[in-house]
Amino acid sequence: MAKNKKPNRLIQESSPYLLQHAHNPVDWYPWGDEALQKAKQEDKPILVSIGYAACHWCHVMEHQSFENDKIAKVMNEHFVCIKVDREERPDVDAVHMDALQAMGVQGGWPLNVFLNSDAKPFYGGTYFSPQQWVTLLLNIAEAYQKNRQELDQSAEQFVQHLNQSELTRYGLHESEASVSEHEFEQLYQNLAKQFDKKHGGLGRAPKFPMPTNYLFLLRYYHHVGDETALKHLNLTLHEMAYGGIYDQIGGGFARYSVDEKWLVPHFEKMLYDNGQLVSLYAEAYLLTKDPLYKDVAYETIAFVERELMSEEGGFYSSLDADSEGVEGKFYVFTREELQDLVGEEEPIMTKYYHATTTGNFEHGQNILHRRISDEHFAKENELELEVLEEMVKTWKEKLMEARAKRIRPGLDDKILCSWNALMLKGLADAYYTFGNKHFLHLATRNAEFMLQRFKKGDRLYHNYKKGTASIEGFLEDYALFIRALIRVYEITFDEKYLQEARQLVHYTLANFFDEQEKLFFFTDQNAQRLVARTKELLDNVIPSSNSVMATNLYLLGLYFNEERFQQLSDAMLAQVKPLVVKEPSHMSNWACLYFHKLEPTAEVAIVGQSAPEMRSELSSFYIPNMLLAGTDKQSTLPLLQDRSAVNGKTTVYVCYNKACQLPVHTAGEALEQLQKGLKKDPKFPAL
Repeated sequence: MAKNKKPNRLIQESSPYLLQHAHNPVDWYPWGDEALQKAKQEDKPILVSIGYAACHWCHVMEHQSFENDKIAKVMNEHFVCIKVDREERPDVDAVHMDALQAMGVQGGWPLNVFLNSDAKPFYGGTYFSPQQWVTLLLNIAEAYQKNRQELDQSAEQFVQHLNQSELTRYGLHESEASVSEHEFEQLYQNLAKQFDKKHGGLGRAPKFPMPTNYLFLLRYYHHVGDETALKHLNLTLHEMAYGGIYDQIGGGFARYSVDEKWLVPHFEKMLYDNGQLVSLYAEAYLLTKDPLYKDVAYETIAFVERELMSEEGGFYSSLDADSEGVEGKFYVFTREELQDLVGEEEPIMTKYYHATTTGNFEHGQNILHRRISDEHFAKENELELEVLEEMVKTWKEKLMEARAKRIRPGLDDKILCSWNALMLKGLADAYYTFGNKHFLHLATRNAEFMLQRFKKGDRLYHNYKKGTASIEGFLEDYALFIRALIRVYEITFDEKYLQEARQLVHYTLANFFDEQEKLFFFTDQNAQRLVARTKELLDNVIPSSNSVMATNLYLLGLYFNEERFQQLSDAMLAQVKPLVVKEPSHMSNWACLYFHKLEPTAEVAIVGQSAPEMRSELSSFYIPNMLLAGTDKQSTLPLLQDRSAVNGKTTVYVCYNKACQLPVHTAGEALEQLQKGLKKDPKFPAL
């Protein structure tokens, strides 16, 4: 149906997802006091409908139901209707997703939850067809009039569940802060039970990248030397890089694969995935030196810079899965199109990318993907490797030109603090590994953008668009930005970034921390109160804000010699440790922190004019539990205090647990000291 020409209240919003609904005939409100007060005054139930711009079924439900005048009339008559962008309001999304799951309904988006006039949830679901939706609306409206007492009682029970301590919910109680080799091994074995040994990843379809699972495998392999862990890591990273989940032509990853082979993606591309996957592939390259991993990191950064970067140096949120109303249309090709584009090289190209006349996707279309390395393909097809690489480069250029003429997928141009922080860390990790000055430029530019646009006084904001940041920051914003700032310090040795990180930690401790449970709330104590104030424990596609904060406290505790930070980090891990061991696939960032506490952390201080060059030499080796500090002059940073360049030569001090070895002047000598400092490390790089 045609869109209503008269806009609703969403026309004032900055979120592209909310703006998509601004001309619906539904009388939408954004989440806020105006809508909640209206529900109270009119004693009406509230419909909270939550989605995001790149969500396919959110669009479907909008077209089928929210653009329908007759359905909108029912919604407007019986409900106060609130539209929420889950990416702008992760707090509202988390509470209502938790409520839905408490109702026994599998979560997903669109998320539609019904609340009473006190904003307490009593019923919900995800996608509904138009007929189902109308029937549900009328049934709930009738029940709200005739069975109000039962609905209110049900809502009270759900609210009690939502306010239950996360530790109680998962059966956790404070355990010892100690870590052990036996427990670490048990943790890994519990993760390994889920390995898909044929296609990589964990479990069956759908498959999400879940980067922290593989960052943990890198650390586990480094510590134990288990070849099975390395084999699974490499299998997963190769299969993802060869699959349709990776854009073979333009770089960058889609959000997930609908099949177990990583072939058919859900084509939306999210900033948070790509930032973390740059970190993962860069770190994996440090260990393996696999050229595929370098290619993936470089191409993914090129995609983000080309398609998601704002003029100011911030990064937009996502690209839609659909273009022209068809999922994946921008990315796929028929065999005939490929023939027209590459001419006589088409047979070898279609063999390389496994394209067929009938297609491997819908309507004769092909999702381009690979199955073997370039070396293997060149040998199979009697080509020189250099010749093949030049052909592939030309194919990509031609297909990118063809794509440029197509209608592009929708861009979600809001800029989020937490997601930018993940991309910032990805860029910093890429510079750390590859030493490419352009990555350093992108990273420092983004760091400055974030400090200028998201930070006001001593607090952060979550969103930014067209000069405005309007939503106060959540714990994920603080946690991920602090972690990124620490990494930016390591690649620049500019202490400003460490000091900013420390100040933000102090703010979170004052405004988010629960002293009783030794964990952080997701929302600031000064923020608008929802029916529950929750804590985020489980690592999902984005690591949990508490696991990131526990890591930040550990690292900054070392940098600033802050005993309290160290103790809090220990206490946080101790609270959740039984769950980390039992369910590592949901706690893999916590598992990475476990590794940090199990293996001695190397504190490496570099002093002298060549500090950046010395850092580059040391960072070319895979040492995942090393903290780098450096200066070309004097510094008051505890790790650098009273340290100087001996005899005017750049000097390296290697320390463990506040005990330092003799100062040395070369990377080789420092690496020897690092090797001696580790209790056990069969896979330390050869000197």
